[in-house]
Amino acid sequence: MTLDVSLFFALNNLAGRSDAFDLLIVFCAKYLAYAVIAVFLTAAYRERDRACALWIPLIATVIARFGITELIRLSYHRPRPFMAHPINPLLLDTAWSFPSGHAAFFFAIATGVYFHSKKWGTALFFIASIITISRVIAGIHYPSDILAGALIGVVCAYAVNYMIGGPRENRTPIS
Repeated sequence: MTLDVSLFFALNNLAGRSDAFDLLIVFCAKYLAYAVIAVFLTAAYRERDRACALWIPLIATVIARFGITELIRLSYHRPRPFMAHPINPLLLDTAWSFPSGHAAFFFAIATGVYFHSKKWGTALFFIASIITISRVIAGIHYPSDILAGALIGVVCAYAVNYMIGGPRENRTPIS
């Protein structure tokens, strides 16, 4: 068994032990994302420098999640863990597992925001980690899916930031 699969089972074995914990994992893996997006869009729209606070994370997210992630999935078809192993997933998803679209999406946002505000970017990295680790516990991703998606998101945000105007110093935190 590979390290990836072993780590998947170690995390996934946390599921199914408590109904309250399972509900928390499902919330974090599926619904927390909507709250994060709403708060991000509201806060970023209020910023004076929308180029950094809003556009860099949004452009990076679109490229990472709907561009690169989908291009990889066209050529590499890795089934979800619940399709390959006898587990009881907390969530179901029919798309290919690798790379994680959620990880690409939320790590692109976190990195883009980090250019504008280290404080809020760090908070978003933490939330992105919670969302994506919850998806491993829920049985719909392997850890390597998350790592690959996170890498795609971070690299896309750096590239977009560079193309739009290069690295920027820390600015006023998003309100």
